[in-house]
Amino acid sequence: MRVLIVDDNAMNVMVIQEMLKRAGYEKISASYSAEEMFELLNAAGEQDSHSAMKIDLILLDMMMPTMDGIEACRLLQADSRYRDIPVIMVTAIGDSRKLAEALDAGASDFVTKPINKTELLARIRSALRLKSELDWHKERDRRVREELNLARQVQEAVLPEATAQDGVRVCAYFRASEELAGDLYAWQQVGDRQWVFAVIDAMGHGISSSLVSMFVASVLKESMRTLQSPERVFLDLNRRLMSLHPENELVQYYCTGICVKFDLEQGTLEYANAGHPPGLLYADGQAVPERLGATSAPLGMFESLEVGKRSMSIRPGDKLYLYTDGILGPFQGEDEEQIEQLTKFLQQASEDEESMERLIHGQPLDGRSDDRCLVRVDIVTGEIKG
Repeated sequence: MRVLIVDDNAMNVMVIQEMLKRAGYEKISASYSAEEMFELLNAAGEQDSHSAMKIDLILLDMMMPTMDGIEACRLLQADSRYRDIPVIMVTAIGDSRKLAEALDAGASDFVTKPINKTELLARIRSALRLKSELDWHKERDRRVREELNLARQVQEAVLPEATAQDGVRVCAYFRASEELAGDLYAWQQVGDRQWVFAVIDAMGHGISSSLVSMFVASVLKESMRTLQSPERVFLDLNRRLMSLHPENELVQYYCTGICVKFDLEQGTLEYANAGHPPGLLYADGQAVPERLGATSAPLGMFESLEVGKRSMSIRPGDKLYLYTDGILGPFQGEDEEQIEQLTKFLQQASEDEESMERLIHGQPLDGRSDDRCLVRVDIVTGEIKG
């Protein structure tokens, strides 16, 4: 542990140094003014960005020329490199208002002159214990951030890349609100000119929703490949989600989602929508899309779930948009008004990449951060019957 003594009186510095040395403290530095203290701290910071943390405690005299201890303490608190260093104010002043001002400025404790050795060492031990606990928490938080960053990379790795083949062109626009996301999307070719697309939104934010999202992602692609039918895919996901048993019975993990199957040979689209915002199918040349509305309750809420399936015709030139509710954030009004504005926006700006990026990264009007996910599917080539 390194202690820094700051006092304009050399005799005071020598007395405190001797007290600390006799108590077993070996790493002791001294500055004779607040300005000199900051020069020492800044010089250490220039050599090593972490060097400031080598000072574990500052004993700071309150009354010094040019800059007093209270102002110095405020400056320490204003600098992110130094604000976690505990400061014990050393003062001959018995004015309770001044002592309160020092504590408000960020001092963690104080001792009065003439210094009582037993009291000083006790207050130093207390401050260093708190510093040690703070350092432990900061190190733990650093490791958690690293693990969350790795988890975010894993999440992004399972998301498919844009593709253009066998009659479709597919791309996605995605932004997570936090380090981890609760939204996911997937697509899978399941046969000759047959595709299945899905967008899922796990309720909530942060770690819990991201874990549910990863759980769904782990089973979704296989379900899409083997089951193919949108309603069967959702029934399987519902069964898997109902197998989760949180310790808190008031907590329920559930998702909304939309799953769509294209059969380009037959010229048909089948979909199931589990409590999700409607998909939007723009027929070639049409400004008003058909909506792929809800056909069931969300997934993971009920053991017995009836999932309806609906069908419609598709042809080359049609565009399908699947999205999560975070996409509606930049638009005014309630849900229906927001969807109306989104349909107009997509009709006008679907080919404008800059506009699409602004939609993904724009600020929500209600100030709430949410994941944003939008998938666009274009039917681009080949003959379609019907």
